[in-house]
Parts: sequence; C-alpha cells; structure tokens
Amino acid sequence: MMCALGASVCFGTATVLQAMAARAAADSGPGGDTALLLRALRQWRYLAGLALDGVGFLLQIAALRSIPIYAVGAALAASLAVTAVVASWLLRVRLSRVEWGAVGVVCAGLAMLGLASGTEGEVAGSTALKYAMLGTAVAVLLLSLVGGRLPERGRPLALGLGAGFGFGVVEVAVRLIDDLDPGALLGNPATYALLLGGGAAFVLLTSALQRGSVTTATAGLVIGETIGPAVVGVVWLGDRTREGLSWLAILGFAVAVAGALALARFGEAPGEEP
Repeated sequence: MMCALGASVCFGTATVLQAMAARAAADSGPGGDTALLLRALRQWRYLAGLALDGVGFLLQIAALRSIPIYAVGAALAASLAVTAVVASWLLRVRLSRVEWGAVGVVCAGLAMLGLASGTEGEVAGSTALKYAMLGTAVAVLLLSLVGGRLPERGRPLALGLGAGFGFGVVEVAVRLIDDLDPGALLGNPATYALLLGGGAAFVLLTSALQRGSVTTATAGLVIGETIGPAVVGVVWLGDRTREGLSWLAILGFAVAVAGALALARFGEAPGEEP
C-alpha cells in the first residue's frame, strides 16, 4: 500500500509542478503548443514533474504486483487530493471547507482500504482476458482518433471516461505480464494492451482537458480508472480482502472515490488566486 500511496504523491505533486512550469512558459513569450512545450522543458519544475511521473509509474507497477487492483486504483484517484493540498501551498489556491473535508474523506477511505486489503490475487490471467484487454485498448485508441468529432455537450465526459478505461487497461495489463523475457513479452497480448491503452489514454485526457470542463473530464477519468479494473481484479484475477473485512474494503473504496470526485476540479492544477 505504501507504494500505491507513494505513486499518488508523485503524480499529484507532478501535476502542480508542471502547471507552474507551463504557466511560466506561457508568460515568457508567444508561440504555439510546440514552442510552449520547448520553453517548459527548459524549466526545472517541468523536468522535476516528469521525473516524479516516472517514479510514480514505477511505484504503481510495484503496488500492482503486491496488493489488489482496487486498492491501487483508489490510491491513484487520491492523487487529486495531493494536487489540491500542494496547490494550496505552492499556488496559494484557496480550498473551501468542503474541499478540505473531501481531502479528509479521501484519507479516511484509503485508511479503511489499507486495513482491509489482502494480497494480490493468485489467479493467473487467462488468454481470453489478455485479448479482451487488447481489444479494449484498441477501442480506446479508436476513440482517441475520433474524439474531437463527438457532440460538444457530452464530449468531456466521454473523453474522460475513455482515458480512464485506457489507464485501467494499463493497471490490469501489468498484472497479466508474468514473464519479462523479451520473447515472452512480444508474444503476450497484454504487452500491446499496456502500450496502446496508456498512449491512447494520455491523448484522450489531454484532449478532454482542452475541449471542455476539467471537472467533468476528471470525474469521468476517476470513474473509468477505478471501477472497471477493480471488478476485473476481483472477478477474474482473484483479488480478495482480509477475512471478514470485505465490507470495510467496499466502504473504503467508495469513500475514497467519492472524495476524489469532489476534488475533480484539480484534474488540471488551477491558477493562482488573484
């Protein structure tokens, strides 16, 4: 669980650092997206954010190898609470009492999950499940190609959900890769599901944040990357709780996700208060 919480801290902090660097790059001169990105890459905050993303991904992989997917998914959704707290400190963003309460709710939910979670399931993923993840990844990729043509009203939610499903594919695929030999990796459909799902999810999330409500897109992301993978882990991979604590795990999962949804506006780090 410590690895999952560490990944959450890394991702949440990286969001704020990258937002600060992107804003500084925009203030330093005009230009399109490429020029802004190149200026951002010259700033230590942006590079530190990328480094934290890398460390967070490694911690996420370690967590997925040791605890159930439902616990990891809830912890990753909690990165919004980290972003909110760090933004209140570095960006002087004012959090309302409700938002501070939501941060506390997320922490309480994760505490319950930590008490109730068992070890990862011992059921090996079937070949059918591996191809199902690959098929889902392809569907997410297709959505990323046509996402800009979706009706404007429901576009942010659809793109956010698609991004969540893509990141959820990554969570499940990590569990389905049980042999790191190059030959085995190339012959495992889960390898391609991980690459396609992660790449398409990143494109969808970027598009969602650019084309509509950040809050709506992030809410879709949280739902997509937590509920689906959790169900797959319990039903097909044998994830379980400690004996007699299933109720606490369900309650903790629901509480943590609900708290994260209440903080959905921090899916994109806010600007400084005037």
